[in-house]
Amino acid sequence: MFIPFDNLPEESRIWIYQSNRKFSDEEIAEIESDLKSFIENWSAHGTSLEASYLLKYNRFIIFAVNQEVQQATGCSIDSSVVFIQGLEQKYKVDLLDKMNVTFKNGEHIAHKSLIDFKRMAKEKAVTANTIVFNNLVNTIEEFNENWEVPAGESWHSRFF
Repeated sequence: MFIPFDNLPEESRIWIYQSNRKFSDEEIAEIESDLKSFIENWSAHGTSLEASYLLKYNRFIIFAVNQEVQQATGCSIDSSVVFIQGLEQKYKVDLLDKMNVTFKNGEHIAHKSLIDFKRMAKEKAVTANTIVFNNLVNTIEEFNENWEVPAGESWHSRFF
């Protein structure tokens, strides 16, 4: 069951998928339609999940589930991954590779391999003050407080 993202409790579980490129406005419109349809039918053991999605910066897809109503189970999480894999194929993007870093470079959002990001840190092209996207957050509350953070305050800090 689709619930507006802002109406979900802060304890809701989230999953963040980052694209290796920015989606066009046309792609975003299609993806939103597909996401809403998926969320409307998303269930765990036959029980509808109270869930939502958020698209940020035309690059991030965030799923959220109110675990107080019904917990996402292995099968329901698997179905969301299959959905994401379908988007990867349809739009020729990478959404599941966790070995990439996305960060702000001024007003621009940059996406680099972890190896390139480490090199950039060594060369001081990025610093501990560079805003990174910490996709390891698990709840809406953590997302709101710790998703866009200086690299020095996230797991990226080991590179500085």
